[in-house]
Amino acid sequence: MQAAAVEKLRARLAGSNEVQRPVARLDLPLKLDYLLSESAVALLKPAAVLVPIIRRPHGHTVLLTKRADHLRQHKGQISFPGGRRDAGDVSLAAAALREAHEEVGLPPSSVQVIGYLDDYPTITGYRITPVVGYIEADFVAAPEPGEVAEAFELPLDWITGDNRFERKEMTRIGVTMPFLELRFGEHAIWGATAGILWNLREQFGHG
Repeated sequence: MQAAAVEKLRARLAGSNEVQRPVARLDLPLKLDYLLSESAVALLKPAAVLVPIIRRPHGHTVLLTKRADHLRQHKGQISFPGGRRDAGDVSLAAAALREAHEEVGLPPSSVQVIGYLDDYPTITGYRITPVVGYIEADFVAAPEPGEVAEAFELPLDWITGDNRFERKEMTRIGVTMPFLELRFGEHAIWGATAGILWNLREQFGHG
């Protein structure tokens, strides 16, 4: 990913903030349309994830994690560093930076927050705010074994390539849910993480 493309991303996100938060467009079945109503979204618990874009000698990458297999929720799934906003977090960005420090050892001082992607509501009751951070430091992830089984980097050029995302469906409790999935090596990335990556891709004029 060339530097010019990252500057384009900065420009696209320049007007984003934590006060006016648009919600991502989700392709939900009619039975679940109510989840996107203003009243339903207002009840969701605030959470934030960091979308860490790292400058590497070979190009820019985005850092992802694989959740530990012993966790009660979302075990083994691919995600961004992040979690629920705590009472002590002064902002959603602070929550994302705190979680990234706890999960992969990323120093908050090495992250430049350049903007926000659209919020992503989940059926588990959270409204996830993706905080886009730019890292120029020579960072080496140190996964916290209690939460993270693995940290890996996805090339931004790979995300913006053709035919990376596949639309699939799953049925739970009699409701068929569409979702996006992309694969990178042995990793299957889906759910909110894939949706956020799709929104990131859109910022570069793809989608």
